[in-house]
Amino acid sequence: MRWAWFVLNRSMGATEDQEPARPLYDVSRIHLEAMTTEIGVWQHARGSDPDPRFGYCTDDVARALVVHVLQSRELGWRAVDESAAGCVRFLTAAFDRVTGRFLNFRDADGEWLDAEPSEDCHARALHSLAMLMAQIPGTELADRARDLFLLSLPAALTFRAIRPISAALLATDIVIEAGVAPSAAPVFDKLASRLIDDCDQLDGDWPWPEPVLTYENPIVPRALLAAGARTGRQAVVETACFVLDWLIEVQISESGNFSPIGNSEWWWPGKTRSRFDQQPIEAATMVLAATDAFHATGYDRYERAAEAAYAWFLGDNDVGVPLADPASGGCFDGLNPRGASINQGAESTLMWLTALETMRELRHSSESGGWRERRAKRQPTRSLATAPLRHPE
Repeated sequence: MRWAWFVLNRSMGATEDQEPARPLYDVSRIHLEAMTTEIGVWQHARGSDPDPRFGYCTDDVARALVVHVLQSRELGWRAVDESAAGCVRFLTAAFDRVTGRFLNFRDADGEWLDAEPSEDCHARALHSLAMLMAQIPGTELADRARDLFLLSLPAALTFRAIRPISAALLATDIVIEAGVAPSAAPVFDKLASRLIDDCDQLDGDWPWPEPVLTYENPIVPRALLAAGARTGRQAVVETACFVLDWLIEVQISESGNFSPIGNSEWWWPGKTRSRFDQQPIEAATMVLAATDAFHATGYDRYERAAEAAYAWFLGDNDVGVPLADPASGGCFDGLNPRGASINQGAESTLMWLTALETMRELRHSSESGGWRERRAKRQPTRSLATAPLRHPE
């Protein structure tokens, strides 16, 4: 196999002393606030204007709560307190105590729509609540989030799809690490065991636990990395890096730009991968996964991978056009062969804002050596009684 970091070094011309190619920008909440009402965050936009026809969804409100938490590290909590509280109100209203699941879709008038709850939506809600609990522990808002988190956590054990399992595992890892919900440990253990089993016996030609690469792929090795770090299983950490390295390699273009799998037909083994339409969620989740891998290992290749995915938003992509508007904080919905979409919906905007704040933290950590402290803190707290994974040759 051709290793990803060789590709990154060669194609990006990276050196240890190289300055980041793309600048960071001040926090801008202009477009996010324009997309937000007293109910929630509009799902879609026409151009930069909200499109109320499609109402709201729990997925995007959960993503917005994560952004508020991330931006508070730059702006202070007071600047986002009211917005975060609105997200918690939405998630509380979305939770169905009878089924133990989050409803997802809400119309423009605030009425909940009759739709099957999704595992993705539930897992994202858990993750956002965990982020809030860890950021402002001991506050009234964090206590409300904790109550909702614990009520909704048991449903995570019923998840079957690998991405919601991964998101829920990351949520439990956050609250255990922060010491705000140690009772989540048994759920972490069970989800970690399932994810590790799913990623066992990977094939060297297709080191992926599913027969197709679709959306938000980097969340899987990111969660696997957390599972290995917390349980003290180095073989699991190595497998997480192996899978992430492969995802980095197959999503770097010949010119060295980040080139995520397009969502038109995805990518099946033996077939040509979809080049378009590329989505902001793919770049943001790569930034997140590569950042976590850098904190866990200190390897420069992950810092470069995060930089490449961040630069995708700013024009270092297959078409050479920017998707993010740093001045407003908005982001276009996708990249097609003709350029960027004309619309700036919630998911794309929130993914850009997530990537920006994650890169801000990564560069600070890299410059200060903070990743060494993070790695030292991640000592194993217990071990899972499972056999080591076999790595593909």
